[in-house]
Amino acid sequence: MSDITASELPHAARDGRLSYAVFQLARAHRGHAAAMLRALNLHPGQELLLMQLFDRDGQTQGELLERAGLDHSTVSKSLRRMQEAGLLTREPAPHDRRVMVVSLTDAGRALQEPIADMWRTLEQISVRDLTPDQVDMFTMCAHTIEKSVRGHGRQTPAG
Repeated sequence: MSDITASELPHAARDGRLSYAVFQLARAHRGHAAAMLRALNLHPGQELLLMQLFDRDGQTQGELLERAGLDHSTVSKSLRRMQEAGLLTREPAPHDRRVMVVSLTDAGRALQEPIADMWRTLEQISVRDLTPDQVDMFTMCAHTIEKSVRGHGRQTPAG
């Protein structure tokens, strides 16, 4: 991909080159990841929930919500689909029947290595034209931008 100059951007995005680049990157990356996930019979976001359960099985839905960083409706829908696919179970917690505990089935556990392989492959594709120093710098910048956006997410844009 060639570098995009300000004149090649949509006019409304010319004062937001970085934001436009982040949007384009996220869209391309998510699209490629989604295709890889489809090969595993998963929908985007389901792998994030599974990865949390690989690290600590038997979490409550609330814990998964918090750890995965997804919204409530996405998590509920994903967990329902994954339960229907036989990847996990949801059962009331012994201490509070209103709280649902999410646990992996053998089929869910069997996805751990394929998901790890998918992320390794996606990483190799993503960094193939970058030096290790560029990867480190990009990662640091991406975390800084994420922190900045999250910290200012409730403020209204300047007008």
